[in-house]
Amino acid sequence: MGVAFTFRHMESSDALKEYAEEKIGKLQKLLRAPIEAEVVASLEKHLHCVDISVSAGGKRYHGREESDDMYASIDLVMDKIGRQVRDDKDSATQRKRTSGGFAAASGKK
Repeated sequence: MGVAFTFRHMESSDALKEYAEEKIGKLQKLLRAPIEAEVVASLEKHLHCVDISVSAGGKRYHGREESDDMYASIDLVMDKIGRQVRDDKDSATQRKRTSGGFAAASGKK
């Protein structure tokens, strides 16, 4: 798992990096592929903004959130990305289930 961090208009924090890596690491169970992630944390006026892009298995997931707390922003954006991963995985399993198989190919019911 590779995670690249960028901090804009703020100082980097080891605690923030560890927290984000821990949250991104939880996606590993769902994706089952090597994860590459880019985290951009910025301070815009009084809002703490977090952009996270995750690439795994040829797919790319992205989310952006703003809040009054940086840790809350990370939680919110990871909820968004987790939802994207679960939706993508659900649609893939749905395609497998409804692809038809032998009965659909032969025209039998």
